[in-house]
Amino acid sequence: MLVLNCPIKLLILEKMLKSYFPESLKVYGAVMNMNRGNPFQKEVVVDSWPDFKAVITRRQKEAETDNLDHYTNAYAVFYKDVRAYQRLLEEHDVINWDQVFQIQGLQSELHDVSKAVANSKQLDVKLTSFKTVQVFPHPLLPDTSSLKGSAPRLTYLSVADADLLNRTWSRGGNEQCLRYIMKLISCFPSVCVRDDKGNPVSWSLTDQFSTMCHGYTLPEHRRKGYSQLVALTLARKLQSQGFPCQGNVQDDNTASISLLKNLPAEFLPCRFHRLILTPAAFSG
Repeated sequence: MLVLNCPIKLLILEKMLKSYFPESLKVYGAVMNMNRGNPFQKEVVVDSWPDFKAVITRRQKEAETDNLDHYTNAYAVFYKDVRAYQRLLEEHDVINWDQVFQIQGLQSELHDVSKAVANSKQLDVKLTSFKTVQVFPHPLLPDTSSLKGSAPRLTYLSVADADLLNRTWSRGGNEQCLRYIMKLISCFPSVCVRDDKGNPVSWSLTDQFSTMCHGYTLPEHRRKGYSQLVALTLARKLQSQGFPCQGNVQDDNTASISLLKNLPAEFLPCRFHRLILTPAAFSG
């Protein structure tokens, strides 16, 4: 195991990961954020350098942590050899197995290998799998002239909006998610439409892996084109900063799938896998 702390090596890694799109997108997004201020206090572990076969991004050991916060306690994985990834999992001190955490990646063997090692350590593993999509910002965005200087208004999120996002996110509704959303809003690009009272009615934000997430429009404001406008505006923001415009969508989320099909977007051949791992001490 090697921890890459050298800024030059991290920039080299970022360039190398581009050669392995789309499977490397999650790790690539995390490394990009590390190279641009590292607001989530991440670090990179590789099996070897420069000819790595597996790479994992994780929280720095000195970062403040909540053992129940799987949102922040998150690992992204990319491997060229799944056996190298398994060896990293089995190596001492690569993963903190004493807390609730998540592993993200875009490779099919990720679940089986992670689950096998987790089972040997008596952790419960919950898998969620999604379609993966890449959005391509159109040079001509929808007309926003009516959303400037008046209500409704196209703008960005603030931490004061975090409670609303926590209540409306399918993954939310708890203290850990609220803190996580506040951190995302503070650190990464977001877009929202606000009503005449200044309240968000449609929004999307970006996570620690440079993924567009929590795209949502309040039910009473749907069918007005807000979701498309927000998604394309956020994608353009990310593109202007050099980030890939990636997202995930559940297979049964027909409304979002329909929206994405109407955007300049491509559904990728690999699926997004998110594993939430819970030690016996914190389970049921």
